[in-house]
Amino acid sequence: MKRKIVKALVRCFMVICFRVKIIGKENIPKEGACIICSNHTSYFDPPMLVAFNKRHINMIAKKDLLKNPFMGWLCKTFGAFLVERDGKDIEAVKQSLKILKNGEILGIFPEGTRNGMAKGEKVKNGAVLMAIKSGAPIIPAGIKGKYKLFRKVTMTYGEPIYYDKTKINQQDKEEIDKLTEELMDKIVANC
Repeated sequence: MKRKIVKALVRCFMVICFRVKIIGKENIPKEGACIICSNHTSYFDPPMLVAFNKRHINMIAKKDLLKNPFMGWLCKTFGAFLVERDGKDIEAVKQSLKILKNGEILGIFPEGTRNGMAKGEKVKNGAVLMAIKSGAPIIPAGIKGKYKLFRKVTMTYGEPIYYDKTKINQQDKEEIDKLTEELMDKIVANC
């Protein structure tokens, strides 16, 4: 109940302050597993993804967010699960695959941090690897606009991307890197 109330409040705040517009909601499956992958420009991105979706999104968030009391509270309220950003967090991978196996939505920012691509950071392969392992489609989402008072922010969901496990060598880092680059190109195309 608390989550629904907070989602409604966040939605109202964002519609009034940032004139949020959502395009392509029909691309998000009404049921079954999927991974929503978006560009990441602001602390407002995760709450927007969660608040404007009818289904619950299990967001992956960095543990550092707990240092900020409000962001920590929001993460807990929205049911985000926290991971170590540096290194490989095996428990996070297991939890992500379990979420997908249960037919739920997983939310990931492949950049790994805000404006990661602009900072020249390598995009993370985790979303593509989890999609291949789980069989869940990836929904590329692009966020366009600055979160400035009364300026418009648009989120566009693209068509689902499916990966055929039998045609992809998960051990081939170059192939996975290429698929991740293609995913980011589709995310950027939605911006």
